[in-house]
Amino acid sequence: MARNNEAESPAINIVRKGTEITGDVTCSGDIRIDGRLKGTLNSQGKVVVGESGIIDGEITCKNADISGTIKARLVVKELLQLKATANIHSDINTNKLSIEPGANFTGSCNMGSVVKGIQHEEKQEAFEEVQTA
Repeated sequence: MARNNEAESPAINIVRKGTEITGDVTCSGDIRIDGRLKGTLNSQGKVVVGESGIIDGEITCKNADISGTIKARLVVKELLQLKATANIHSDINTNKLSIEPGANFTGSCNMGSVVKGIQHEEKQEAFEEVQTA
């Protein structure tokens, strides 16, 4: 009998170098961007942007590992890691931030309670939806 392993090991979505996506992307698992994304990226997992990756829009995710170029508002609920090759031109909201020497960052950064407030708002909205149903 076949088993569904999706819950145990969700697939990793990959946007390869040379691929360009314009629009909104929503995924429940992890995603790696080595190409270009113009739009909103919403992931319940980890977002990895490779050295050749470029995102222009808005990113909301659980964790992020950035080595490429970001021209997007970043909302990371847990840990944001900026690697040495990262080039960030945006505002950041995160719970924890790690920056390697060599990374470039231009923008503002809010840490800790700001993201916890966002998570509280999401829980409150979900609660209100359940109450109205």
